[in-house]
Amino acid sequence: MTEQHHEQHSHAHRFERGTDGPKVILVGVDGSDSSMRAAAYAAGLARRQRALLAVVYVQPVLAAGAALGAPVAETTDEIAEDLVAQIRDAAERLKGTFEVRWEFHTFRGDPYNGLVKAADELKADAVVVGASEQAGHRIIGSVAVRLVKAGRWPVTVVP
Repeated sequence: MTEQHHEQHSHAHRFERGTDGPKVILVGVDGSDSSMRAAAYAAGLARRQRALLAVVYVQPVLAAGAALGAPVAETTDEIAEDLVAQIRDAAERLKGTFEVRWEFHTFRGDPYNGLVKAADELKADAVVVGASEQAGHRIIGSVAVRLVKAGRWPVTVVP
């Protein structure tokens, strides 16, 4: 057990997973334009590398909002459904260009921890995020920086 664990650690800095099958490219989407550009970029990457594209939406857990009786879960579920619809549309439109296998996952949490959890659980080989600075999405910029600093996967930030 420890030997295997050590094995994983010594190779942690190498991003090649070897013959584990196809790579996984994870992209975080939040409905912002830059996250949709990130998804398009990640799709191109996945296609070239014959990787699986894992599209992840992190549902915010807003305890304060919930306490005030705001139907937070409903709105974020709607966002998730809306995102799936948008991504499906994009996937349909780009079918010729992007023959890419993709999955949609929803994780709960704040954007940073949600994406870290997603990257760990989905065994991501690379992480792509948008660098959106729009009002309400400002948090994503700092999330990108924190993901880069975590240094556990190569991170691409799409403007």
